[in-house]
Amino acid sequence: MVQVDFYIYMAYINPRGDAKMAEDNVIYIGNKPVMSYVLAVVTQFNNGFDEVVIKARGRAISRAVDTAEVVKNKFMPGIEIKDIKIGTESIVGEGGDKANVSSMEITMKAKSS
Repeated sequence: MVQVDFYIYMAYINPRGDAKMAEDNVIYIGNKPVMSYVLAVVTQFNNGFDEVVIKARGRAISRAVDTAEVVKNKFMPGIEIKDIKIGTESIVGEGGDKANVSSMEITMKAKSS
């Protein structure tokens, strides 16, 4: 029972130890098909957000770029790419070994008319 409580507690704490704030306008890219993420981005814009951030790491970066391009070119021509941030995150594997993983954030916003 103690282990379960510990893991539930850790799910709500970010790496700095602060309480995790919900970021509704952030879409984290994983292994699902691109159209799943396109639907998530379009839904966020339709729910009233002016900006949506697409975040990905490693091999999912190409899926994030595809998602942004499909949203911009096919579904919502009134959306533009505001900013792209790239970086490297250091992660620790199961055996304690460190690995560097590339990361990307694509910020999309509604065009001002």
